[in-house]
Amino acid sequence: MRALVYKSTGSWYTVKTEDGKVLNARVKGILKIDGITSTNPVAVGDRVFMDTEDSEEKASMITEIDKRRNYINRQSPANKYQHHIIAANLDQSVLMATLKEPKTSQGFIDRFLVAGEAFHIPSILIFNKADIYRKKEMDLFEERRKMYESAGYKVLLVSIKDKTGMEEVEELLANKTSLLSGHSGVGKSSFINAVVPDMDLKTQGVSGWSGKGIHTTTFAEMYDLPLLQARIIDTPGIREFGLVDIPRQELSHYFPEMRIRLNDCQFNNCLHVNEPGCAVKKAVEEGSLSKDRYVSYCMILDSINGKNW
Repeated sequence: MRALVYKSTGSWYTVKTEDGKVLNARVKGILKIDGITSTNPVAVGDRVFMDTEDSEEKASMITEIDKRRNYINRQSPANKYQHHIIAANLDQSVLMATLKEPKTSQGFIDRFLVAGEAFHIPSILIFNKADIYRKKEMDLFEERRKMYESAGYKVLLVSIKDKTGMEEVEELLANKTSLLSGHSGVGKSSFINAVVPDMDLKTQGVSGWSGKGIHTTTFAEMYDLPLLQARIIDTPGIREFGLVDIPRQELSHYFPEMRIRLNDCQFNNCLHVNEPGCAVKKAVEEGSLSKDRYVSYCMILDSINGKNW
């Protein structure tokens, strides 16, 4: 029997069969996928093969994982030398960010975008809480919008509270399976409540003393959007987005605005830091490539080298 994984709690899974039946499942033995080692053998979005028990009170058994079209991962929160697959078989990833209460750093956004580029998954940036932005935040949003749109990304400004900007978001979600990610407190649960009929996810605000979001989602979970013929995967609030398996030499390939200039560098192995004849540094100096994005690249490059930032 074939099924689709809707929720993973580490050892137990919620799956939906092809005929729409929702079952609890566990993994039979140790599942191995060629070329992939992760802390979680089965991820939300996986298509699996199952054996069902005679008694409905017993869990069904996941015996095999169908070949993944793609997946996106991050550094495991428990072990920085391992990775954790966030979700599989995605059409796009959506990062919900905020410029206030809490503020999403550019470094976090850029790491998320690098992960999407590395796994060939298109990314969309949605800035929420427009209803509380004043001139300072709106000016910053315009800077961010210009910077990321020039790199080829879709950038939207919404207020889930006021229900503004949501129509365009729903158009982007239609007929796709989308990953929804972001810090705790940016409005992911409120967003799902707005787009999923009859959904009433628990929502919480931002901690007053820390300015950081309060976790409301513990495990990744997928929801059907029947009116849009789509699915959305909600992820736990992520404080940091640790990249894995990205060599320093390849990092610039995952910045689209840098990638188009790589062939113009004097050296094929240019890291765009101290090398002469670097087309990327020249573009930064001329103003045709964002200095902020270049600084972010350098910081990520340093972190891959074992430095913290």
